[in-house]
Amino acid sequence: MEAGIVGLPNVGKSTLFNALTMSAAAQSANYPFCTIEPNEGMVSVPDGRLNRITALIPPQKVIPAALKLVDIAGIVKGASEGQGLGNKFLAHIREVDAILQVVRCFDDPDVIHVAGTVDPVADMETIELELLLADLQHLENLLPKAERNARSQDKEAKAKVEVLKKCRAHLAANQPVRTLALTPAEQKSIKELGLLSAKPILYVANVDEGDLAGTGPLVEQVRAAAGAAGADVVVVCAKLEAELAELDEADRAEMLADVGLTEPALAVLARATYKTLGLQSFFTAGEKEVRAWTVPVGATAPQAAGVIHTDFEKGFIRAEIYSLDDLEALTSEKEIRAAGKLRVEGKEYLMQDGDICHFLFNR
Repeated sequence: MEAGIVGLPNVGKSTLFNALTMSAAAQSANYPFCTIEPNEGMVSVPDGRLNRITALIPPQKVIPAALKLVDIAGIVKGASEGQGLGNKFLAHIREVDAILQVVRCFDDPDVIHVAGTVDPVADMETIELELLLADLQHLENLLPKAERNARSQDKEAKAKVEVLKKCRAHLAANQPVRTLALTPAEQKSIKELGLLSAKPILYVANVDEGDLAGTGPLVEQVRAAAGAAGADVVVVCAKLEAELAELDEADRAEMLADVGLTEPALAVLARATYKTLGLQSFFTAGEKEVRAWTVPVGATAPQAAGVIHTDFEKGFIRAEIYSLDDLEALTSEKEIRAAGKLRVEGKEYLMQDGDICHFLFNR
């Protein structure tokens, strides 16, 4: 699962991406990080539950969950018609699972706004419109072939035409596909199309150092617009985060305290991105390692086991699961077993965020 960072030019998008990746690199002793390409990177998802687990089960190493982020070229008005990098940015966004839109919520005469004035809601509308227009054009290109296929009276082909028309009508009404009520079968049929406006979106309000709490009018405008669209907002000062990412742990903590923050905003952003992608974590814990594993919300126990190793899913017998609360109350897995708090779950069990697990399987 991966998220693409998008935004108009000069909104702080690349500064934010660089801060995220620098921060991950600076913490590489504890958090895995790698640069895949110049505009791609894996970023850890800070999770305080790992510290709570390792306080009682000291391991040789700790491995958090990680996200793949893609820094996508700045979008300009008319991009859906080939302006700017046009088709290149469209191709990159089609490949990601969620969109992080960086919205400029700061004034700086030295950083020219592409539209001439700072108006975050207008920026949000510009990018949304470009995604809608690109999707509409994409569907117009796909429909003739889909309609030809449907002439064979194949039920699946006919159903595909109907869902494409439903999406086209929704887009023509200036509504993103993510807000269209679709059945699970319809969602499955359009998933392969990579519709841009179907992807979940998280808005990142990039503020200056005078509004770290995001209480200014520009951020409030973003919150109102995002709320109407059913999306979340994270407030980040990309400039400050870039400075924090270059510091060692002690200096970073001191600087955070000086500006009244308890943790870098990048940590909040990583967790919010994880949520936007529809992901959750479960843990394995032992002397060798304590590790957070990533699964979609709604994953079954065998599917979670398969994240660790495909053989675990194929030969799944059962899962032994306990909670962090029980670990902290009883202090060890041995005591959890003795107290009858270790749950035995089968193939139908739906994983819960924070489960600590052992999987038993046939080799």
